[in-house]
Amino acid sequence: MRKRNLVIWLSVLVALVLQIVPLPSQVDVYRPDWVLVVLAYWSMALPHRVNVGVAFLTGVAMDVLVGTTLGIHSLGLSLSVYILAANYQRLRNYSVWQQAIIIGLMSSLYHLMTFWVQHLLTDIYFQVDYLWPVLTSMVLWPWVFWLLRRTRRQFSIS
Repeated sequence: MRKRNLVIWLSVLVALVLQIVPLPSQVDVYRPDWVLVVLAYWSMALPHRVNVGVAFLTGVAMDVLVGTTLGIHSLGLSLSVYILAANYQRLRNYSVWQQAIIIGLMSSLYHLMTFWVQHLLTDIYFQVDYLWPVLTSMVLWPWVFWLLRRTRRQFSIS
């Protein structure tokens, strides 16, 4: 049982590391939402284990790692995971490509929510480049889905 939980937490930890790994400025604009994609998979596959609470704690960790105001990423991740977990039975029946579109919608909701809160707290303005990670997260979804599903089956996580 503990080993199974460890696999979930390790995948979230890897996503957090991928979210902060340094990239050149030309590529950094396209960085996918690794944490959101991993949490989306686990919340659709195992909504009783990975839920809004896990998303909130992961968001706090991401706020600390990225250096933003505490709670910004927590709010966006919690809202996105709540929507996914509330509709997990319906989303499981979609094809991977349809799920990729849903992930794109959740990623855009996440980015717009974090932008909105940051705009209220600081003096930033919206740029179109802010939404490039939505496309890269959509493109990344089938591969992450395949990898995490294979991992879940290999370790018999249920």
